[in-house]
Amino acid sequence: MNPTDRKSLIVFPILVVVGILVALAGGQNGSTFAGMPVFALAVGLAFIIQWIAFIPAFAQQTEKFFDITGSLTYISVTALALFLSPGADARALLLFALVLIWAIRLGVFLFRRVHKAGKDDRFDELKPSFIRFLNVWTIQALWVTFTAAAAWVAITSSARKELDIFAIIGLLVWIFGFTFEVIADNQKSRFNADPANKGKFIRTGLWGKSRHPNYFGEIVLWVGVAIIAIPVLQGWQWVALISPLFVTLLLTRVSGVPLLEQKADKKWGGQADYENYKKNTPVLIPKL
Repeated sequence: MNPTDRKSLIVFPILVVVGILVALAGGQNGSTFAGMPVFALAVGLAFIIQWIAFIPAFAQQTEKFFDITGSLTYISVTALALFLSPGADARALLLFALVLIWAIRLGVFLFRRVHKAGKDDRFDELKPSFIRFLNVWTIQALWVTFTAAAAWVAITSSARKELDIFAIIGLLVWIFGFTFEVIADNQKSRFNADPANKGKFIRTGLWGKSRHPNYFGEIVLWVGVAIIAIPVLQGWQWVALISPLFVTLLLTRVSGVPLLEQKADKKWGGQADYENYKKNTPVLIPKL
């Protein structure tokens, strides 16, 4: 076993333990089913779905249904949380609807993109290794858990409050972020579909205001979800506010912006127009 695989063996139980701790914290003061906190059941299901999907993915050495599995996990687990939580109110239904809309839109978009490209080269070095590829799916389970934590905690919370100013502000923030992300994704898709733009980088529309406007929209919409959830959080449930923080750290420090910036620098670095674009266009927060 090579050193990388040995490190991955150490990482796997750490990922699982983190998931268990989040499940225990978020399940406090929440609805229960068969004696188990519904939130904890939701987290457990998120992990189980990824591990089941990993089996055929590793056997076929493919990542083509990785993204769609993530989206289906959001949808199925959020639906389960709503179904198992008695007295689901308007706030819970609103959060379920927002997660559902987001997951369907993003899942279809990513599924089409990877099938059009034929593969996702991020997985090339990971797929041959059982433990490293398994960790990728386990990390996706944590990604789903952390990202949806605020929504799941609010949906399963034993505290019920009528829609209020937090719900209104949160919904407006979510709509803004979701619209921003959709427009940015569509602009880039149209740009890449034009043969005249082959080998070029996009710097028009929202991409002229931010180098990663889709990620900005993604972060904003999850802030909106967290705002809606705030009034029903109790005790350890406040850990759910890690949701927008996690999304921000993931996209700006781990798998989003750093990888794409590195890829773009390798492809266009040194070109005057690209260097000027980098100099005058913010990485994330759009310029007015």
